Amino acid sequence: LCFAQKDVFQLKDLEKIAPKEKGITSMSVKEILQSLVDDGMVDTDRIGTSNYFWAFPSKALHARKRKLEELESQFAESSQKKETLEKSIEKSKIGREDTADRAALLKELAALRQKKEQLKTEIDKYRECDPDVVEEMRQTNQVAKEAANRWTDNIFSIKSWAKRKFGFEESKIDKGFGIPEDLDYID
Repeated sequence: LCFAQKDVFQLKDLEKIAPKEKGITSMSVKEILQSLVDDGMVDTDRIGTSNYFWAFPSKALHARKRKLEELESQFAESSQKKETLEKSIEKSKIGREDTADRAALLKELAALRQKKEQLKTEIDKYRECDPDVVEEMRQTNQVAKEAANRWTDNIFSIKSWAKRKFGFEESKIDKGFGIPEDLDYID
């Protein structure tokens, strides 16, 4: 409608004209118009308290021309990239012709890779004998031992406090809290 009359309209004008000329129900004009605005096919602007709508054929033509130029540019870029990749493929094929010598080398490479994996597995099997791993285990054990002794010291401190504060016997405290009788520091 805006294309045909090359004019500017308000919503109320379009709600009157569209049902007569285009057979669109007046209830759906606003939704269709909003859809066209969202798609960029119709322009809108607020002037004062009114909203005006328009669409000129030249804008659509320019939009199509821009899109065409953009697509042509992308096509040229993709064609150039394809050419470059084809040249790269051709270059990489040089020296990789299927020959008996190449097949033997590839077979040897596969065998060496398999041997490498076997050796890696074997090294992992003996990893616990590695001096660095053993030293790391010693340090971890020392930290754990210090932590255990710290908690043992805390337990003895709480038992001593409970005996002084409440007058409990040591055996009752041990039994009540599930503390083993042979609890002692780790050397």
